[in-house]
Amino acid sequence: MINESTQIHELKDEIARLKKRLEESEELIKDISAPIIPSIVPETILVPITGRLLPERFEMIITRILNVSYQEEINTIIIDFSAITEKEICELEVFGTYIENMARAISLMGIEVIFVGFNPSLTQIIVNSGVQQILEVKSFLSFRTALQYLMKQKGITFQSIND
Repeated sequence: MINESTQIHELKDEIARLKKRLEESEELIKDISAPIIPSIVPETILVPITGRLLPERFEMIITRILNVSYQEEINTIIIDFSAITEKEICELEVFGTYIENMARAISLMGIEVIFVGFNPSLTQIIVNSGVQQILEVKSFLSFRTALQYLMKQKGITFQSIND
């Protein structure tokens, strides 16, 4: 009886340790699923979106972006969809709505949102979803073009450094 009780206690401890590791792993996955990268343009961050886009993941990405933006002094967010194709989107019919919700949430905080990297099929999905306000958001084909736009807008130029 004592041996059985000891085994049960050890199993409970092991389950508690595994649950803690699982929680830590889930937090790590959340952090790396929407990396926040500082830009060379002040008060600007880049958020590259990769992987499967489930509704829950979209909500998590939006929450992460809003929390980071609130904690830091961010006034522009570039969200890069270059790595996303139709096969990564789980619910094609609502993809445009999620993009619109993302843009609205960020804009409500007074932050300019710029989308980059929409390929032709994603563009068609968004347009066919019927969302209207997405057309008001700035978008560029590439991150480079978006950076050039922001640098021009803020009067930032590159200077060569002579050795």
